[in-house]
Amino acid sequence: MFDYEKFEVYKKAKAFFAEISVFIENNKKLNNRIADQLYRAALSIPLNIAEGAGRYSKPDKRNYYTIARGSVFECNAIIDILYDKGLMDAPQKGHYYNTLEETSKMLSGLINSLK
Repeated sequence: MFDYEKFEVYKKAKAFFAEISVFIENNKKLNNRIADQLYRAALSIPLNIAEGAGRYSKPDKRNYYTIARGSVFECNAIIDILYDKGLMDAPQKGHYYNTLEETSKMLSGLINSLK
């Protein structure tokens, strides 16, 4: 088992990506460019966590975890826009928001532990 597979934040990021993938597949009204951007941003979160865990130096690890956190913010902004466009209901937006907020806090803790 790779170290990052034990990280709760990695597990949460993978679960979020799985949920977003289903949302994109089931929502045919989504603009392809927005759907692609959301897909790539959501995928970026667990991938950067994994890549960061594979680095040796604290600055390298911190950099990848910071990029993952940036992707969390990007996902939230896209979800906010989808909600404004009427492509997502309030409970769904709230669920994603809570998941992303928790993921962001977990990543912040990871980043701060490497200072």
